[in-house]
Amino acid sequence: MSTCTRCGASFGCAMVDGSDAPCWCTSLPPLVPLPKPAGTDAPAPGCWCPACLRQHIALHHPASSGTSP
Repeated sequence: MSTCTRCGASFGCAMVDGSDAPCWCTSLPPLVPLPKPAGTDAPAPGCWCPACLRQHIALHHPASSGTSP
């Protein structure tokens, strides 16, 4: 299980879990990198849960938000 770095929810990530199957996020449209925490030089956040990633896509890439894995 992974923890969403945006909201703290637990979710399954095939890459972290060591699965041979592709992760659920590979079926979503590709995005520009996720935003860095404001005012820091910290690296971009880790994985986001399905709800947070879909919300980000809907807000920043509305033409792509119709996808549903």
